This record gives sequence, C-alpha cells and structure tokens, in this order.
Amino acid sequence: MVNRATKRLLAKQQKKEQGGKPRTREEAVAERRSAIERKKRTPPRQFLREVRGELKKVAWPSRREVSTYTVVVLVSVIFITGIVFALDYGFNQAIFQTFSK
Repeated sequence: MVNRATKRLLAKQQKKEQGGKPRTREEAVAERRSAIERKKRTPPRQFLREVRGELKKVAWPSRREVSTYTVVVLVSVIFITGIVFALDYGFNQAIFQTFSK
C-alpha cells in the first residue's frame, strides 16, 4: 500500500523523466477520472480493519507508566495553580493598595 505522499513523489519523478512534456487531453481526462475515483469513501468494514491494524502498532504504556504520568500531571497542575493563585493575589493586593488611597 502506497500513501499519498509517495504517490505524489512518484508522479513528480515520472514528470521529470518525461522531460516536462505537456499533457495530452486524454492524459488530463484520465488524471481527472483517477482523482474522482480517489474521492470514493472507504467502506466501514475496511475502515475498521485499518483502524485495528493501526492500533496494533501503538506502543501502549504499562499500568505503572500511566500511574506515574498521572501523578506527574497532578503535581504539575497543583504547582502551577499555586503560582497563578499567588500572582493573582499579589497583583490584586497591589492594585487595591495603589488605588484605595
């Protein structure tokens, strides 16, 4: 199976090999037909088969890694929330000190 980027690269290489010849009307029509054919939808069964294949390639984290990452995220959120709270409180006090006189 060739992906879209590879197809484009192959098409560019073929054009270079042809010496940049102008396309004939038949080639242009054939190219348009192939573009229309590419726009057809993938059947649901094939889509699900491809999704399953891609999910098998995923490197899933272990339970221990997930718990470690969860703790790191929670600690980071608490820490950053504390910093934002402190800055907000400090600026609030400074504004009230400045304009309350």
